[in-house]
Amino acid sequence: MPRARSRLASRLALVPRAVLKRLFSGKRRKPTQPRRILVAHQLLLGDTLMLTPLLARLRRRYPEAKIVMTVSRGQVPLYASRPYGVRAVAFDSRDRSSVMELLAEAPFDLALVPGDNRHSMLALALGSRWVVALAGDRPEWKNLLSDELIPIPAEPLALADLFALLVGEDDGAVYDPGDWPCPVSVPFELPQRDYAVLNVDASIVLRRWQPEKWRQLAAKLERTGLEAVFCAGHGAQELMASIDPERRYRSYAGMLDLPQLWHLIGRARLLVCLDSGPSHLAKLAGTPTVVLYGPGSPLLSGPGRFWRNHPYRAVTIVDFPCRDQRTLFKREIHWVRRCQRTPKECPAPLCMHAIEVEAVLAGCADLLR
Repeated sequence: MPRARSRLASRLALVPRAVLKRLFSGKRRKPTQPRRILVAHQLLLGDTLMLTPLLARLRRRYPEAKIVMTVSRGQVPLYASRPYGVRAVAFDSRDRSSVMELLAEAPFDLALVPGDNRHSMLALALGSRWVVALAGDRPEWKNLLSDELIPIPAEPLALADLFALLVGEDDGAVYDPGDWPCPVSVPFELPQRDYAVLNVDASIVLRRWQPEKWRQLAAKLERTGLEAVFCAGHGAQELMASIDPERRYRSYAGMLDLPQLWHLIGRARLLVCLDSGPSHLAKLAGTPTVVLYGPGSPLLSGPGRFWRNHPYRAVTIVDFPCRDQRTLFKREIHWVRRCQRTPKECPAPLCMHAIEVEAVLAGCADLLR
């Protein structure tokens, strides 16, 4: 089925159900001890992994509840070990078959909607008795679908900690690696000596660093005795060719699924990466990580309170003049500082180009001591 038709079919499967269930649900009351809980979203990998504090807080607050979370199909294997007892279910709003499979999971006592509040429609269609979302989404109609809106705090905090507020106030918990067993992966060849992973790819082109700087960094890391290995997502062959045209370094570009990427990062002495999904995988695996931030925000994407013990260094140009946008998931937040411009608006990411190799090496040296 063409994607446009599939998306329309998905909406026709969800919207009437959501409207009818809202109209005929009677007086809605927040359950005190929900037995079935839904976390409804369609986030990219990095943001999905930043839901971990939310899942941990849910499990502590409702130890007996069954928790179901929607994820993309590619993310499902990461959750096969059921961290925090959560069962991940594949969901794609453009795929009617995934919508119909999800409808079979209904009903739920409580639903949490991080990110885009349009997924409150999904929560209602699944018969959720009470829907909680973050306040301030636009347009306003999306906020009307929820029973409870959690205000955005006046004080800055990491996005992971912001998501967790959907469950309640911070309880001081810290990430325990034992809560998320390493996922089983298909065997692949790992380096035979201590190595550093250089993940050079990001879904947003303006977050990428110059190829010649990656080459310089790899050469200097190898002088410390580490093997420098490169990693990137599928379709990154041209990017890798620009970084390592002579193929001097081991490359896993386009070769690994997410469990394999976890294993590659988890066994590394060090990860150097962009503001992207692998930086959050490293939090789960406990790998020392240096993250390069240009358009993004170290405050939003960093360890925050939950991962405060994670060995991590952010490398960025503080107060870069055009990192001046205050929007997060279409919400205007006064303490947010980031840039979401497109390549048409910003032909060259000067904020990334301003990051020098020596600054990245200094962060690496701090973590390798």
